[in-house]
Amino acid sequence: MDPELHALMQALAQFRDRWPEQAAAAERFFALASESVDVFRRERLAGHLTGSAWLVSVDGRRVLLTHHRKLGRWLQLGGHADGDRDLARVALREAEEESGLIGLAVEPEIFDLDRHWIPERGDVPGHWHYDVRFVVRASAGEDYVVSEESHALAWREIADIVADVGADESLRRMALRWLGRQRGER
Repeated sequence: MDPELHALMQALAQFRDRWPEQAAAAERFFALASESVDVFRRERLAGHLTGSAWLVSVDGRRVLLTHHRKLGRWLQLGGHADGDRDLARVALREAEEESGLIGLAVEPEIFDLDRHWIPERGDVPGHWHYDVRFVVRASAGEDYVVSEESHALAWREIADIVADVGADESLRRMALRWLGRQRGER
């Protein structure tokens, strides 16, 4: 097993132990990651790994969200690994590319896991994204630049995401986890 895949498996095990309520999700990710290195490529339409960023403001109270151009929803920044087996690096790269922010820092441990269906688009059939999410922190300016992948970007209060029953379920889960972490829980 190559070192980066081994590191991912260890990180998944640590995540599963820390967040037992997501143990079933972690097991699905273990199974996928055990199949082949092709799971890091978007061309693997049976499902592939992606990396996302829970991009928090300097004060830790807000998160930068994208109104995703293809999906038409407010989501965290992130994208395809395109063969890169270091998903923390993927999350950081995607956060930088999609926000235009500089001086970002990624935390190495997995923050959240989410498997979600991506509908058919053009000549690409529907498929599963196995999204590995990491905390990425803004360290200086928060003046973002909207990329071609987004309709818009916006800093949102994390507490407001928790209160928004219409928000994406995984966004609410991450918001709750973040607020608990800020209070010193787990």
